[in-house]
Amino acid sequence: MQPLLRVEERTAACFGRLRAAWRVAHEPVAGVSRRLRLVAYAVPLTVLPSSIWRLPAAFDGGIGLGERAYIVFLSIMSEVFAFTAIGLIARWGEVFPRWVPFLRGRRVPRKAAVIPAAAGATILTLLFTVLFIASEIRGTTIRGDDLPAGSPSQATGWEAAWFYVCYVPLILWGPLLAVLTVAYWKRRRAAERMPAAA
Repeated sequence: MQPLLRVEERTAACFGRLRAAWRVAHEPVAGVSRRLRLVAYAVPLTVLPSSIWRLPAAFDGGIGLGERAYIVFLSIMSEVFAFTAIGLIARWGEVFPRWVPFLRGRRVPRKAAVIPAAAGATILTLLFTVLFIASEIRGTTIRGDDLPAGSPSQATGWEAAWFYVCYVPLILWGPLLAVLTVAYWKRRRAAERMPAAA
């Protein structure tokens, strides 16, 4: 009975640490409106359907190990990059977390967050919003080539519906990130000016 209690205590402690880490990663800083929090939390959710949609292809019998690894890596990294949008509303986007060597506890320079976020928002908007919509209207790939045989966008019925349900949310990734970037820049600028004015 004693070993079972220890296992339960360790499990409870592990879940407690996970819950605390989740709270720290998602807790917004003061001055972030509820709307901006919802926008930030929506970014990883716009990427999740396409990441899940790709995963079955990794286990298709006709592809090699390298392609499988690439598909899984692409899905995971897409979610990781989407999660960084939450840093634009959370404390770890303003002060380096304690696990970052040499920088822990220091303020994140405003430009160090705004420039990559603005570049990402621009690229994502061009890639997924403008080019995706234009290529779907023209019936070509993003590069302008003819669609290959078996392209998901050429499917019909529920397969086509499933493809669009999973990939259309990506259209929002760039614009949502742009909204968060502008709000972050304004909030940080106002916070940095306040002590000088006082």
